[in-house]
Amino acid sequence: MNNSQIIKQLEKPVGKIDVVLDTDTFNEIDDQYALAYMIQSEDRFNILGVYAAPFLNHHSRSPEEGMEKSYEEILNVYALLNRPEFKEITFKGSTDFLVNHEAQSSDAVQHLIHTALEHSPEHPLYVIGIAAATNIATAILLEPKIAENIVVLWLGGLGYEWHNNLSFNCRQDLVAARVLLDTPMPLVQFPGMGVISAFSTNGPELEYWLRGKNSFCDYMVEKTKKEAQITNLRNGGKVWSRALWDVVPIGWLLSEDFMKDKLVHSPIMQDNHYYSQDFRRHFIKYVYFVERDKLMEDLFEKLSTITSI
Repeated sequence: MNNSQIIKQLEKPVGKIDVVLDTDTFNEIDDQYALAYMIQSEDRFNILGVYAAPFLNHHSRSPEEGMEKSYEEILNVYALLNRPEFKEITFKGSTDFLVNHEAQSSDAVQHLIHTALEHSPEHPLYVIGIAAATNIATAILLEPKIAENIVVLWLGGLGYEWHNNLSFNCRQDLVAARVLLDTPMPLVQFPGMGVISAFSTNGPELEYWLRGKNSFCDYMVEKTKKEAQITNLRNGGKVWSRALWDVVPIGWLLSEDFMKDKLVHSPIMQDNHYYSQDFRRHFIKYVYFVERDKLMEDLFEKLSTITSI
């Protein structure tokens, strides 16, 4: 695609749009918020697929186990939301990262390819990637034609002014990150530290807004507190906050009021994870500011109205 086509595709969509979500849901706690937020925004989204992505951290012993646990956690979220019908469009993804082997198909990858081929540049599929980009990049490598029919919203990399670029989603699969950044296609980048890190909450706020509203909210209040104990408070601190990173790409599609973005030349991801620039490269959109309070209010209001079992 040339830059004029990409820029046109990166305009904010109007009306109801087709989306799929690629998520490492058991990785920590923000994916669950994002998944529920998306489902609670069905007036805006036709949800066509949800994909379990691989991850590797203190919650998994391998990328494959991370993907399997994420698949089960997706189903758990559906149960808490009383929305079991979404299981039919939920698929298991890659069992390893692209950095470890050649592109291998999976149910999620095949569904993404098939769904994207049913769309067009005039009626694109919005692919929301809030995990290592393995599933999305694999689909592009196996069927490059889909790049013309999709708009990718990718939570990956860190702010361009941050002192390093060791983002969780990017460093797990550098090859996949490069596929997204190097392919001339419509891409919106949501960088972590220095930008999306501003979208954070804390225990007292969760207790006030979500405690007692429904089963999902109570589950997430407890799960968020436990994750904070594992990570934020492990060195003896007493005060904690948690960034709900993965909610932000959902919000970008919902309202112009929730964040600010700009066109930039797609950066080059180096082996050491630092960016370099070539101003001859294609454009992407780069989110550089989040209206934290406005987006958090919309999230809390939608989650608090869930009707659980």
